Amino acid sequence: MLTKFSEAIGLARANSLWPLPFATSCCGIEFMSTMGPNYDLARFGSERLSFSPRQADMLMVMGTIAKKMGPILRKVYEQMAEPRWVIAVGACASSGGIFDTYSVLQGIDRVIPVDVYVPGCPPRPEQIIEGVMKIQELARSESVRRREMPEYQKLLETYNID
Repeated sequence: MLTKFSEAIGLARANSLWPLPFATSCCGIEFMSTMGPNYDLARFGSERLSFSPRQADMLMVMGTIAKKMGPILRKVYEQMAEPRWVIAVGACASSGGIFDTYSVLQGIDRVIPVDVYVPGCPPRPEQIIEGVMKIQELARSESVRRREMPEYQKLLETYNID
């Protein structure tokens, strides 16, 4: 059996994602049920939750993010090692949700790049699992050198990330 080295790396990355949950409200509760025995996110290679950004490669932002938390979220993102992926779980993380106020960040994509958006208020565990599966598809099909390409560097520059 012959395979490309990049395909083997992609397969390993896709099936060993270590999520970092950044949960602030009701979407975090739905995520907790996703990790439980009924839905069991561990079936998808995400059994080990990491609460240290340096040991995680998938940031899952769930719930309402206040503008004061924006710099903290960005710091967590910057501390993660490459390759790193981001999921915005729920309406609040994706767009501010029903909280169109001066203190709520209207989508985390204003401070960090987002790879997958999971809609819902709060989204069902099945939707969260589908979001993780989309990240797995990205990890599996992504070139090993994509993060070094000019397009990716330009994306990070738009967020002022080195």
